[in-house]
Amino acid sequence: MDGIADMGGTPGWGPTRPPDRDEPLFAERWQGRAFALALLSQHLAGFNVDAFRHAIERLNRSAYLDQGYFGRWLNASELMLTDSAILAPGAVDARARNLRGEHAEEPPIPRPAKPDYAPTAPGALRPVDAPPAFTVGERVRAKNISPAGHTRLAGYVRGHTGTVQLIQPSALLPDTNAHFMGENPQHVYTVRFDSHELWGGGAEPFAVTIELYESYLEKTP
Repeated sequence: MDGIADMGGTPGWGPTRPPDRDEPLFAERWQGRAFALALLSQHLAGFNVDAFRHAIERLNRSAYLDQGYFGRWLNASELMLTDSAILAPGAVDARARNLRGEHAEEPPIPRPAKPDYAPTAPGALRPVDAPPAFTVGERVRAKNISPAGHTRLAGYVRGHTGTVQLIQPSALLPDTNAHFMGENPQHVYTVRFDSHELWGGGAEPFAVTIELYESYLEKTP
């Protein structure tokens, strides 16, 4: 899905910095609560972690950017809960207005409609019977595709060529798991891309490594 969440490699966001050694886990108290609410909401909505990520990437630009990292977690939590009819649309806004002393009519509580989903095992790792299609040291190309739904194939590597550095444990495919369409486990590869390959000869010289599922990759000519 091509949206605001797929901003990796795009210009205009300023420099990045490594975290401070003594940086707190949560800079403000509400951030820890937002983290806990997101985990609880995921459980109540019957979602998995990939569906949660898809909820984040479906937020509009304001909901994604204006309230910071944990703000988007709160907004995604509300989206998950309304998707599963645990909350009615507009319920959170109405309750917030009433807590401020206004007199907003709150919508009735809907009948829950959770997705028909149950994982086959804990976690995300799953065995795959077929051998890996690619080998360490092999040159591969990330497919130049624009999936309509959730994907972990970053836009800035699509259509570009890199080298397989590692073969990781196989794991369920987020593209289908996020939509409750099956786990579809695949081999996962750590692929190294040169900065000049991704952003042209004017880029600073460095390498980017990214984990890519087997269906994201193709052999180079």
